[in-house]
Amino acid sequence: MSRGRAQKSAPIEAPSAATAGEPSRPAAANPSPKPSAKERRRRRDLAAFEEHIGYHFDDPALLEQALTHISALSGARNRASSYQRLEFLGDHVLGLIISDMLFRTFAKADEGEMSRRLADLVRREACADVGRAINLGAVIRLGASEVHAGGRGRPAILADVCEALIGAVFVDGGYPAAAALVKRLWSERMRTPSRPLRDSKTVLQEWAQARGMPTPAYREVERKGPHHNPEFRVAVELPQLGPAEGLGRSKRAAEQAAAAAMLSRAGVKTDRL
Repeated sequence: MSRGRAQKSAPIEAPSAATAGEPSRPAAANPSPKPSAKERRRRRDLAAFEEHIGYHFDDPALLEQALTHISALSGARNRASSYQRLEFLGDHVLGLIISDMLFRTFAKADEGEMSRRLADLVRREACADVGRAINLGAVIRLGASEVHAGGRGRPAILADVCEALIGAVFVDGGYPAAAALVKRLWSERMRTPSRPLRDSKTVLQEWAQARGMPTPAYREVERKGPHHNPEFRVAVELPQLGPAEGLGRSKRAAEQAAAAAMLSRAGVKTDRL
C-alpha cells in the first residue's frame, strides 16, 4: 500500500504559515481556462477537415497557419503568421509532386507534353477547384471585411490556401505525406484534364492563318462584379464568321473561352491533354 493510502485514515495536518512562523506563500496558479465555445467549435471543424482530407497534423499550429489569411491578423499584421510562407513552399512542393506523377504515369510523353500537363494542373484555377472540392473556404480564417467581401469563395484565396495546406503537410509529415495528399486530390484531375493540349487562342489563330484569314480580333464586351473578383465577357471576330463570346474571371480566360466557342462553331476539334 502506498504511503498516501496508509495516511488516509489519519491525515496529518500541515501547520499553517502563521503557526510555523513562515511567510505566507502565494496561492497556486489557476489552471488554464477552459476553451470558449468558439474555440471548441473551431477545433471540431479542423478535426473534421483533417478527417476529410485524410491527414492528421502532429502540429496543429501548422494547419492553423496554413488557413490564416492576413486579414485575420491583428496589430501589425505579421505576414509570417499568415499562410503566405507556407504557400510559397507548397507551390514548389506541388510542382515537384505533380511532375513526378506525370513522369511515372505518362511514360511515352515528351518534355513538351509533360510541361503543358503540369501547367494545367498547377495553375490557379486548378488549385481553386481542388480547394472547393475539399470545402476549404469553410475553414479559412478571414478578417471581417474579407468575409463580407466574399473571400471564402475567391479563387485567388482558395488557390493560395490550397498551396499553403500542401506546404504545411510537407513540413509536418515530410514528402511522403504531401505526395499522398496531392495524389488523393489530383489523380483524377490528372487523368481527365480540363483543357486542350494547346490553348484555344493559339489553335484559332493557326486555323485562321491556314485559311488566309487575319489574326482573330478580341474586344471586351462587358466587365461586371466587384473589383476584387470581376467577370469579363469578351468577343472574338473573324471575317465570314459571326462573333463568338466567352466569359472568364480574367480577360485572358474570357478570350480563351471566346476562342473555344468560335472553334466549336466552326467544327474544329482540338486534341485533349
